[in-house]
Formats: sequence, C-alpha cells, structure tokens
Amino acid sequence: MVELSGSEGLWLLEGAAQGRLVYVQRESAVIRPAVHLLQYGRLVVRTPAQAAALSGRPVLTYQVDEIRVAGGPGWTVTAAGPAEVITDPDEASHYRRTLPGWVHGPHDTLLRIHPQTVTGFRFAHGGAW
Repeated sequence: MVELSGSEGLWLLEGAAQGRLVYVQRESAVIRPAVHLLQYGRLVVRTPAQAAALSGRPVLTYQVDEIRVAGGPGWTVTAAGPAEVITDPDEASHYRRTLPGWVHGPHDTLLRIHPQTVTGFRFAHGGAW
C-alpha cells in the first residue's frame, strides 16, 4: 500500500462517480450507496438516506474505491468533513438531473460535503490484503 496525498485523493474522487456515505445513527454505523461529483472543492452527494438522519451531523464520511480483483491494483479514498443538506429547490433540481438516483421522495437526499480530511491508499499489483 502506498499512501496518497490529499490532492491526489481529490483527483481520484473527481474521476469516480460512485461511493458510500458513512454515518452513525443510534450508535450503529450506517453505510449507503451514493453517487457524487466534485465541484469547487466540495463533494455533492446523492444518496438514498433520509435528510433528517443526516441533518445536524458535525461530520460525514464519504468513501470511494476502485479495486477490480482481490490482490490486484486499485485505490481507496476517504473524505470527511462538515456537510449540509441541499435544500434550495433550483439547486436540488439541477443535481437531481445531473446525478442519477436510486429512489425518489424522503429517502432521496442531496448533500454538500466540505472535505477537511482526505486520506487514501494505492494498492500495488500482486500485493496482499
């Protein structure tokens, strides 16, 4: 494993489209699939989670990886930082057209995460987990 710089991690996030939103609810880790785009240094994330479950959280974590086969080359990046639910109707409409979603209604949430920490690793080909 080779540790990535924060800027390289953001570059890899920009080239990816899908990841996982991670947060704690009722003392348990919750992981939701998500799609994202990186815009002006912020992650805009669309995920099938209730906005009420995400509002007011001091920090949210977003994780993306590209690993095709176990032991093969790939990478993983984790970004964490404060987040806000996108509530402006025009902005939300734009991102719903831009980012494909799994559900519509109360479980269709758009977030803007302000990454304060970005960490990650590249996996060398043939390396063991």
